[in-house]
Parts: sequence; C-alpha cells; structure tokens
Amino acid sequence: MNTTELEALIAPVIALAESAGKSILEIYEAGFSITDKEDNTPLTDADLAAHNTITEGLEKLTPNIPVLSEESTSIPFEERQQWSRYWLIDPLDGTREFIKRNGEFTVNIALIENHEPILGVIQVPVNGILYYAWREGGAWKRLPEQAVEQIHVRTPSEEQLVVAGSRSHQSEIITDFLDKIGTHRIFPMGSSLKSCLVAEGQADLYPRLGPTSEWDTAAAQCVVEEAGGQLTDTAMQPLRYNTKDSLLNPHFFVFGKGERNWSQYL
Repeated sequence: MNTTELEALIAPVIALAESAGKSILEIYEAGFSITDKEDNTPLTDADLAAHNTITEGLEKLTPNIPVLSEESTSIPFEERQQWSRYWLIDPLDGTREFIKRNGEFTVNIALIENHEPILGVIQVPVNGILYYAWREGGAWKRLPEQAVEQIHVRTPSEEQLVVAGSRSHQSEIITDFLDKIGTHRIFPMGSSLKSCLVAEGQADLYPRLGPTSEWDTAAAQCVVEEAGGQLTDTAMQPLRYNTKDSLLNPHFFVFGKGERNWSQYL
C-alpha cells in the first residue's frame, strides 16, 4: 500500500481503537471476571469486548484483508503464510496492568505487509492518549482536546541512560543486562507504552528479554521506526512478522538514536 492509502486508513482505525477503548473502560469501571487461557495468561471480559469491536470493524473497513488478534481462534501457519497483508491486533495489551487497575494498558492495531508493520495505532483507554504512525508518514501523539504533535526519538545522554522497564516482568537476565549497560535509571511502565516512551524521546532503551507475542510489538514497532528509532531482535535486526508457525517474538530491544550495539551487554 502506498502512503496515501495508509494515511486514509488512519482516521477509521483510530475510531475503532477509541471505540474498543471505551468498551474496555466500561468494564474496567463496572468490574470484570478473570479466566486463564491455555498459556496461563489472564483473560478478561474487556479483552473479548475489545476484540469483537475491532475485528468486526476491520472486517467492514477492509473486507479483503484478514485479521489476526490475540483473542482469535488459532489460525494455522499454512493459511497465514499465504497472507501478504493482514491486520494484527492486541485488543487489550497489558491485561495484568488492567487487573492491577493501574491504567497502563493499551489497544494496539497494526497493519502488516510483507512481514513488516506499515501502520500502527496505540490508544490508552484511561486517558485517551493516542500514538499512531504509518510508513513514510511520521509518528504522532495526540492528547485529548489538544493538537496532534509529531514525535521523535532522542540521542541518549552520555551521563545516564533512561531505560523503560516492565512493571510485571522481571528476571535475572534483565537484571544482569542492566548491570552491564552503565549508569541508568528505570522508568517503569506497562504494556506497549514502554516502546512509546522511546518513540517520544522520554526513554532511551526498552530491553525485553522475556516472552512476548507478535501482536505485542507490531503497532509499537511502526510508531518507533517512524519516530526515528528501532525495534530489533538481539542480533540487531528488525522484528519480522508471520514468518513461522509460532507467533512468539524473540527477545528484543527498542531504542532511539545512536550506534550502540545493545547485544554486547547480553
């Protein structure tokens, strides 16, 4: 798809993300039930409500483009590998943050073409903040009732790195990595908002050295890349999508400007 076609999709996709965010908030405020999926990750009524809102909306908006959601029934790779373009969504990224009621959860919608994210929308239900990007269209942030602003990554300070860190996922491997990178401070945050901190120049690095899935990163990768940053595996190569049977990501880094090879600290 060309830049003009992608830009034309932004407004309706934002509207879908905001509609899903509204349905999430209604459940968030009213109370919700929690079950466990087969992989032992939590599932709430809000995940399913947002999934239904987005998938139904995308099927009407672009009926010829398939949709893959975290809450979709399993789609065999034999079928998926035929897709040159598809929607990849996480209806509620940060379910654990949702359950903790700390507000740090998002709606993520990405369009993938030839294994690369070419459009990304991230909406924050609790405050209405919006991040979005499309290929060659830049990365943007919009606060409620304010003008949209273009966002950019920054060059790290020589004195102290700011590292976006997970509130819900800590491990020995990440502790060892952080011990090696030098002077830093942690900016704790949940969901894809960690990548957004890098994209808007509030953090220099987000290392994720633990399990994630492709719907967790796709929208954020587009936003980060259009803001001038990178989202790469630990070999410093951009993440690619729908290339294998598993939908799990490798470990990855999100970072802004600079030539630092973060893999050297592993």
